[in-house]
Amino acid sequence: MLLVFDVGNTKTAIGLHDGEAWVRDWRISTQAERLADETAALLDSLLAGAGVSRQDIDGLAAASVVPSATEILRNLAERHFGSPLFVLNHKTARGIRLAVDTPEETGPDRIANTVAVHHLYGVDAIVLDAGTALTFDVISREGEYRGGAIAPGLGVSAEALVRRTARLPRVELRPPKRVVGTHTVAAMQSGLVHGWTGMVREMVRLLKEELGGNYTVIATGGLAQQVADWTGVVDLVDERLTLEGVRIVVSRGAAPPA
Repeated sequence: MLLVFDVGNTKTAIGLHDGEAWVRDWRISTQAERLADETAALLDSLLAGAGVSRQDIDGLAAASVVPSATEILRNLAERHFGSPLFVLNHKTARGIRLAVDTPEETGPDRIANTVAVHHLYGVDAIVLDAGTALTFDVISREGEYRGGAIAPGLGVSAEALVRRTARLPRVELRPPKRVVGTHTVAAMQSGLVHGWTGMVREMVRLLKEELGGNYTVIATGGLAQQVADWTGVVDLVDERLTLEGVRIVVSRGAAPPA
């Protein structure tokens, strides 16, 4: 079985694949200070819930945007699973082309999304990856990553608003009943949710206008379903897209770990 990690700045998605299908997946908080031993204990608990033990794991692979967390996973893999960690990056991915000015700066999550879209869907796509940051990935049907855009995630926007003001409270991030808020919480929800989703719709419009052609919009990440429900611009939701990309690279016989 393969244990795959998609390490984001706030959350880490973990998927367990048996070679045929995904067995289970989990989402935990990303804690750069969490030691390898602590992570191993947490994984033991998660795996036990799926009726699996460490001995059933044949390999570990990761797409990580947090370097310190990557090193913890390397230590975890070697010490507790007796296997090197495969780390996805611009050197280890195969089957795609990074058609950008600085391939080495391309996030491993965006590389994984490109692999997954090319392998699973084979379409020209715009991927909305909604996590701590909101990324827009432009991917050709030939498996070419063409670049995109990066914006603050909804949670980051809300956190900045609360931290930089004296009297505004934390609010549940959901659309209010009316755009015109008649109390502080509703007004914040309107500005945050409607403002953020308006940005998403406009970015998708601008990208399609500049690119031309027919692009499929795919949402992934922790807020994938909300982005789809709130914006009306998403053609399909694939919450495992990044995990799938890492798994596919490993299954193809990835380049040696870098």
